[in-house]
Amino acid sequence: MENTSLLSQMAENWMLLAMFTLFIGAILWALRPGTRALHRDTANIPFRNEDHPGSSETEELQK
Repeated sequence: MENTSLLSQMAENWMLLAMFTLFIGAILWALRPGTRALHRDTANIPFRNEDHPGSSETEELQK
């Protein structure tokens, strides 16, 4: 019985370490150098057709 509780505690600790490493890795991947332009372009997607929301190019694509 003691052996299974020890293994259970070790598994919980390793999973916590793995999840923390994954979390830090995701943050570092999102903030890596050279992605500023990509993030800026993605953030401006809703405002791309603000001047001409119903232009002929979009109407042709919708047909």
